[in-house]
Amino acid sequence: MPTRAKTFDSHYPVTGDAIGTFPIHTDADVRVAVAQARIASDKWVALGFRGRKKVLLAWSKLLMERIEECTALISMETGKPVSDAKLEASLAAGHLAWAARHAQEVMRTSHRSPGAVMANMSATVERSPVGVVGVIGPWNYPIFTPMGSIAYALAAGNTVVFKPSEFTPGVGVWLARTFAEVAPFSNIFLCVTGLGDTGRALCEAHVDKLAFTGSTKTAMVVAATCAKTMTPVVLECGGKDPVIVAHDADIKRAAENSIWSSMSNGGQTCIGAERIYVVESVADEFIAAMLDAVKNIKPGEPGVGNYGPATMPKQLEIIQSHIKDALKSGGRAIYGGAKSVKDPYVEPVILVDVPEDSMAMQDETFGPTIIINRVKNVDEAIILSNASRYGLGASVWSKRQGKKIAAQLHCGMVAINSTISFAAVASVPFGGVKDSGYGRIHGPEGILEFTYARTIVRARFQLPITFTSFKRTAGNDKLIIKLTRLLNGRFG
Repeated sequence: MPTRAKTFDSHYPVTGDAIGTFPIHTDADVRVAVAQARIASDKWVALGFRGRKKVLLAWSKLLMERIEECTALISMETGKPVSDAKLEASLAAGHLAWAARHAQEVMRTSHRSPGAVMANMSATVERSPVGVVGVIGPWNYPIFTPMGSIAYALAAGNTVVFKPSEFTPGVGVWLARTFAEVAPFSNIFLCVTGLGDTGRALCEAHVDKLAFTGSTKTAMVVAATCAKTMTPVVLECGGKDPVIVAHDADIKRAAENSIWSSMSNGGQTCIGAERIYVVESVADEFIAAMLDAVKNIKPGEPGVGNYGPATMPKQLEIIQSHIKDALKSGGRAIYGGAKSVKDPYVEPVILVDVPEDSMAMQDETFGPTIIINRVKNVDEAIILSNASRYGLGASVWSKRQGKKIAAQLHCGMVAINSTISFAAVASVPFGGVKDSGYGRIHGPEGILEFTYARTIVRARFQLPITFTSFKRTAGNDKLIIKLTRLLNGRFG
């Protein structure tokens, strides 16, 4: 008798009840999926920009037509409010449409100046899709985040094999099923499900590029695994995103946005606020505004709470350990505290005066907590913001100094007088530096990330002097040196 495939369940985080059963795809299954995607790759490329645009726009339209179905599934697998799931799905569909409409323009052949010495040459740079892209997605935003890789890779002409998080496999399977409804042929976008070993198998399956979203610790393992097969990677990892509140900030708006940034989705947002540096002169006013903004915020199941439970149960231990460490090291809780962790929920927690070297300030908490520390001035806030090993996003609140402050922050994205707004703008790149990863999704950079450059230099006519020949003379060498010194890159 044939051996039955192993399976795993996804669960409703509010109750822990199983809500779906999915296959654990083996190494062999993943290799087959990649092979199928590779066969389909040539046909997908041959469809051209117009053909792919038509397919992807149809998919975007279908996602919006099925948004109720989609968001119910997201809410069930993550526990987040349906409203939040709708925002996530809408943004994902928007990014998909943007990538479809702009891929041709972004990948247009670029004509370059050959320089005066090589004036007889025509120099161009073409962009080609890498081939098959593997995507390993997260559980906190199971459609929006992976779509930042999937949409841009597909628009560039690649086929995709997607491995969703084991906490949200249903969303990944649903995405692949809806794409199949508009696809002109099969195996353009495939989904494989499973646990960590399935992700490892995708890293080892000789895809042409792999995009991963998750913790920095796991990203290091992914990068090391991919390095064995020389597979390039895009890594979007965690953050310890700072908020800077200057003396001229709109205090009430800064507080309301910071509470939402730190606590929406249960704080399970890599670009959410985790630490706030507020200038001393407005600190009391800001803290009072934060306390006012948080007083009616509470967790609960969809339809009840402002945010849901911890989607990944083991995160509760991390959140509680950070709160306890902050208090033990000298910080104070002015709203909530260690007892706010009540499985499966974490009630809002606001901490102040937490030492910079504490675990709560150094490591990503990924929960509905926020730390507020006072600083003498904006310069000190910038120094402390940059002291982190992370460098994903940041938020700056200032009526007159926003751009100046933003330009000095060591991170990939900054929102001025807003919060995480950069994620919603499809035309700008998304990604971090330092331990927050490398590579970019979204925007033109997100399309180019899944391509490679091909340089083509063509002789338009032959020069009387041949430089690339064994017949080159000493006089030729002198001429080359003379021209190089004279021109000095002026006409390159």
